[in-house]
Amino acid sequence: MSYDVINILLIEDEDPHAELIQRAFEDQSSRVCVNRVRSLTEARVHMLLEEPALIIADWRLPDGESMELLPNHNDPLATPIILMTSYGNERIAVEALKSGALDYVVKSPESMLDMPHLAERAIEQWAARAERVRMQRALLESEAQFRLLAENASDMISRLTIDGQMLYVSPACETILGYTPEELIGTNSFDFIHEADSHLARNLFKAKPLDVTYTIALRALRKDGNYVWLETSTRAILDRRTGDILEVQTASRDITERKKAEKALQDAHDHLREAYEKTIEGWVRALDLRDRETEGHTQRVTELTLIVAATLGFSEEELSHIRRGALLHDMGKMAIPDDILQKPGPLSEAEWEKMRRHPIYAYEMLSPISYLHRALDIPYYHHERWDGSGYPHALKGEDIPLVARLFAIVDVWDALSADRPYRKKMPRSEVISYISENSGKLFDPALVKVFLSVIEKEKQ
Repeated sequence: MSYDVINILLIEDEDPHAELIQRAFEDQSSRVCVNRVRSLTEARVHMLLEEPALIIADWRLPDGESMELLPNHNDPLATPIILMTSYGNERIAVEALKSGALDYVVKSPESMLDMPHLAERAIEQWAARAERVRMQRALLESEAQFRLLAENASDMISRLTIDGQMLYVSPACETILGYTPEELIGTNSFDFIHEADSHLARNLFKAKPLDVTYTIALRALRKDGNYVWLETSTRAILDRRTGDILEVQTASRDITERKKAEKALQDAHDHLREAYEKTIEGWVRALDLRDRETEGHTQRVTELTLIVAATLGFSEEELSHIRRGALLHDMGKMAIPDDILQKPGPLSEAEWEKMRRHPIYAYEMLSPISYLHRALDIPYYHHERWDGSGYPHALKGEDIPLVARLFAIVDVWDALSADRPYRKKMPRSEVISYISENSGKLFDPALVKVFLSVIEKEKQ
């Protein structure tokens, strides 16, 4: 309790004693104001007008005993009182202190002149006691509010030691886990957590900020032997002085149905993705049956492209899109007439003009499928060349998407390394020379270095 000016109420009917006490406070007049009254009646009137920080009262007064002002412990925050008497009486002293007096003083010139020190000590003692009382009341109020919320919450509320021992569990545990609170209190929460999830709970407050609420999903064992999924929000209650964890509070709700729905959705997604992949593979087989000259080419270039792309550090998700793009790179040839696609001899300029449109056909066929949007770079741009001499857009350098620049190298490598009806495959060394000679012309020079290093490793 803090006061700019400390107001002290002096209840004393004898003038000499009152004057002696008032004189003792004279040198503290700047911070202490002593208001004197002569009876209990006057004291009560004064206290209605102004609450004193301390009461100094003669035990026996004209209209009664000042012990009537004592709080009798009904209100430990009531104004502190120092009782005075002209003669020592052990019984009165004990009764006074038991009833709530902060001190009991036998009147003497020395004790009355020492009253400022007694008053200061009494106020300090009362302030310390009052603070403890306020903290206790706040704690009890907090505890009452916690229990009120916990007892009526649909979530399971728990208080645990840092080692997982259950100090309190709300009644909702019976609905969620099948146990009564009495069955759970005193047990260890880790014993009910699925082995695969226990590390989440055990390591929650290790090497992490402690003043944060964490939410985790884990499986907990019901009384009937089945596991349920719980979404648990957890926070540590810290010691204000040391920062150590005093206890852990959790709120858990059953999310088993949500987990089942998520799994069903994931299964549906996986089945849909599998269906897409099977469809793509069917398209590739159909193209191979139609263009027997390049049979096996698609699988080979796809495998080699993925090896080089992994070397470049593409993620698993990105590799999935690259795989689809590589498989579908010649999909546009489905729109090329048989007399051009299967012509045994050289193509005329008009026929080449139609053949060069197959990347555009691929884009027109595949772009309406959102699942394939991130796979379109290879089918659409794999015939673009580093120097701008490619088709269908004559893009140059890094304007060509990275995966298309990579695939262009792999595509030419496989085309020159495989037999065709109209020519035999080139020797490996000649294919390497061709790609090296066209680095910076047809192909990205940086990717050529990476590709050739991978080819050299694959040979070993």
